[in-house]
Amino acid sequence: MCGIAGQLQLSGGTADRDLIRRMSDLLQHRGPDGDGIYVDGMVGLAHRRLAIIDLSGEGRQPMQNEDGTLWLVFNGEIYNYRELMGELISYGHRFQSRTDSEVILHAYEEWGTGCLSRFNGMWAFALWDGRRRELFCARDRLGIKPFYYAETRDSFLFASEIKALRAHPDVGRRPDEEMVSAFLAWGLADHTDRTMFEGVRQLLPAHYMIVGEDGIAERAAFWEVSFNPALNSEPGSDGRLATAFRELLEDAVDLHLRSDVPVGTCLSGGLDSSTLVALIDRALRRGTPGVEPPHQDTFSACFQDERFDESAYIDIAVKGSGVRSHRVYPGTDTIWADLEHLLYINDEPFAALTLYSQYCVMRLAREEVKVVLDGQGADELLAGYIAYQYCHIRGLIREFQILQAARETLGTLRHHGDFLSYAVGQFFARKERRGLIRSEGPGFPRYRGTLNEALETDLMRANLPYLLHWEDRTSMAFSIEARVPYLDYRVVEFLASLPADQKIRGGVTKFILRKATGGLIPEAIRCRMDKKGFATPEEVWMQGDMSGRVLEIMSSETFRSRPYWDADAVAENYRDFLEGKAPYSSEIWRMVCCELWLRRFIDPA
Repeated sequence: MCGIAGQLQLSGGTADRDLIRRMSDLLQHRGPDGDGIYVDGMVGLAHRRLAIIDLSGEGRQPMQNEDGTLWLVFNGEIYNYRELMGELISYGHRFQSRTDSEVILHAYEEWGTGCLSRFNGMWAFALWDGRRRELFCARDRLGIKPFYYAETRDSFLFASEIKALRAHPDVGRRPDEEMVSAFLAWGLADHTDRTMFEGVRQLLPAHYMIVGEDGIAERAAFWEVSFNPALNSEPGSDGRLATAFRELLEDAVDLHLRSDVPVGTCLSGGLDSSTLVALIDRALRRGTPGVEPPHQDTFSACFQDERFDESAYIDIAVKGSGVRSHRVYPGTDTIWADLEHLLYINDEPFAALTLYSQYCVMRLAREEVKVVLDGQGADELLAGYIAYQYCHIRGLIREFQILQAARETLGTLRHHGDFLSYAVGQFFARKERRGLIRSEGPGFPRYRGTLNEALETDLMRANLPYLLHWEDRTSMAFSIEARVPYLDYRVVEFLASLPADQKIRGGVTKFILRKATGGLIPEAIRCRMDKKGFATPEEVWMQGDMSGRVLEIMSSETFRSRPYWDADAVAENYRDFLEGKAPYSSEIWRMVCCELWLRRFIDPA
């Protein structure tokens, strides 16, 4: 895992080495183990290295091929690099290192842009082809790793983070008003190629582009996932499908454990992360006979408030294994001191204080490991959010499967009735607070259509891209590589191919995962239906210890001068919440966070 940046001069001039150095320096946290710069004529490349595979100097970047006609800067991991290396050697390629980075160079020599379909991993890279005088840029299938870019009057710039692009004086100086409004009203971000900085864009997941002397010459997708429209499985197929899924996930976990440095696991106590802990424990025990297996370190966020604490489930998940459990207790005593850094590393405002828990977990993890595995993506693939129940029931009604729709409705009420009443209240609270925002920006069609249509939207365009943004920034802030086995593209394609009832059945979410983990994880976790993840008691904090500072922000001149909200109405609404006259909703935090972001990145110094 690393940080990359670069410039391609479009005017026939020479790349600016000083600019490349400034961009690299701003990414130092992404790669403390080394840095390199390559400048030759119109192209300049920078790399910050976090050494994970082949820790020797042979892994330095920018990396060149044998004759110096190709130069690469790469962020990510190609998990099947060993298999690809063997195949490429059989074709006559010679390797100087054991790195997955060098595999990319030889794969491009052998297959051109077609190399992307052969990679299993997460990546964002730029490869300079000196013969063609083209920059080949690519991002992995799910967008796990970031790739931002901007075009100025005379150059094309790219980087792992927006802050590095802003090293150029003409990039990212004004907000993208439409994107800011969409974030405030709907909590949307990373749902298009635009960012909240005017003129700064991101290469979309599963896309590549070719940049030549005249700018972007080609931009195209190299992969797409197709969801099965069927609602119901074939009779008797449950066991077979569950076995196939478990074997595939187990193989994905094995691949994601490939590393030359210590690997840990993020453990919330929920179904997804507990499954990973169990599979990793099994993988470690399959090691060399006669050799004591290495222990697994897990990292969790816990809270003194029992309403939000999952310590009991974490205890259950680690009991009887060789796991060493590490825990952190995020609280309001540290949050304001950390918020400035948290906002800085994310580049853009974030929608909920849930992110603070993840931030604290990653800070804890850096004391023990350089890599963590995480359960990100399982909810979007397996219908883990309660809102998906509505989509599933609606799809059944549209197909006139009324009895099954009724059974699903009753199951949903039985398993999630308390949450549904809370969700109804939130719907009306959020609708009212959107009235405080002067421009709502464009909405987005989440939770429309059938279940699998909603899952596809969240996976590729709505929820998951934003969560992966958080995942990357909070981990890399502490030089930690975060890996997400549920997003192995083979797992994604398999789960997308399944009928809807393999995800939700009788009101039970993640049906196939629960069936596949029978005997693998404790029943108390396998059968639990509540969902928390790395949650925070945001409502409690915003009504208690954080309220004084929040009121101070809302009464400031800058907050009152913004064009995005009615400041007096916002402050009055927040006071109603403090006095118990109005329910809480995250729009309040989004406005506060947006104000802090504007001060940090946009307002004149």
